[in-house]
Amino acid sequence: MRLILVRHGETRWNRENRVLGQTEIALNKTGRKQAARLARALKDENVSAIYSSPLRRARETADEIARGHGLEVVTDDALKEVDAGELDGLTYEEITERYGDFLEEWMKDNPSLRMPGGESMTELQERTWPVVERIVREHPEGVVILVGHSLATLSIISRVLGMSLSNFRRLRLSVGSISILNFGERGTSLVLFNDTCHLEGGG
Repeated sequence: MRLILVRHGETRWNRENRVLGQTEIALNKTGRKQAARLARALKDENVSAIYSSPLRRARETADEIARGHGLEVVTDDALKEVDAGELDGLTYEEITERYGDFLEEWMKDNPSLRMPGGESMTELQERTWPVVERIVREHPEGVVILVGHSLATLSIISRVLGMSLSNFRRLRLSVGSISILNFGERGTSLVLFNDTCHLEGGG
């Protein structure tokens, strides 16, 4: 089966380079345009199901895609973005000022390090990966779309690649991007990563 991983469109906090964990925030004007472009890019896929994080920015993106396929979006709390705790909404400069000790440890790429009042990358992967395993079991053939978030999606991709979470910061996912995983008899492979071609032209 083919699993299409979509990162939600842009929000105001993305534009302002603020940490965006589980705070509810809507797509901005650019994000809504990106969602529409994602829908057009994926309209010809023979999609059997669409899953999404229940957070508003992901759900708005998923709903736009789902309209072209006549499918109901299935939400799962386990697909939410990492719980950023006290860092949610802060800029890099604010984190440096208020949580300098944490930031120093974070830069050492320790996946077990919890965000202040939040969770770690290890904990994030432990909740996202079982969802993927269930989707593969329930949809062994065809195409499934999963709309989610940056770190949540990277936790899934890291698992597929057999890559230590300590290296996750070497990967970057753009808002409105598409990545694709293939699950088959020969194993699992990443066949597309962070594609944003569909956003060109003012998206």
